[in-house]
Amino acid sequence: MRGHALTTFVALLRGINVSGRRAIPMGALRESCKALGLDDVRTYLQSGNLVVRAGGQRPDELAARLRDAIAREFGHEVDVQALSARQWERVVGANPLRPATGARASLYHATFLSSSVPERRFRSLDLPASAGERAMMVGKVIYLYCPNGYGKTKLSNAFFEKAFQLSATTRNWRTILALRDMCMGR
Repeated sequence: MRGHALTTFVALLRGINVSGRRAIPMGALRESCKALGLDDVRTYLQSGNLVVRAGGQRPDELAARLRDAIAREFGHEVDVQALSARQWERVVGANPLRPATGARASLYHATFLSSSVPERRFRSLDLPASAGERAMMVGKVIYLYCPNGYGKTKLSNAFFEKAFQLSATTRNWRTILALRDMCMGR
């Protein structure tokens, strides 16, 4: 990958753990990424959030390389989504729910869809939202407000995956902002 200008990417791994079923230790994941020629490899928390720098790749190419390496080195079939730092910044800025800061930020989430879904298809869904919950789609991201917490909502990855027949992964708003800060070198 050397020789190309480096681009910063966020990569989201779906459904991994640091222990138990589908375990991938973050240190081993960082080393695997470095072996792929990725630079400045950093993980956030212990749940499959990566920030890397790579040259000459599109986000979908990087996701495929990571998916293949994880299958080969850790024996897990894991869905991976990658976005450039510029795309990630657009995700942050496009949130129509305007998340609060501080403790209330934990009530906001974003579900990243593996493929685009027509807006009319999203609008036609009978969302199993509880009182006060909100869901709005912008591009391939569904922004959520879950006043009772994400653990209690039915607006989960499983719901959207079944409704749209695709893969989805959700991050809370604090994680989204932390990954943006990592992209910006903070």
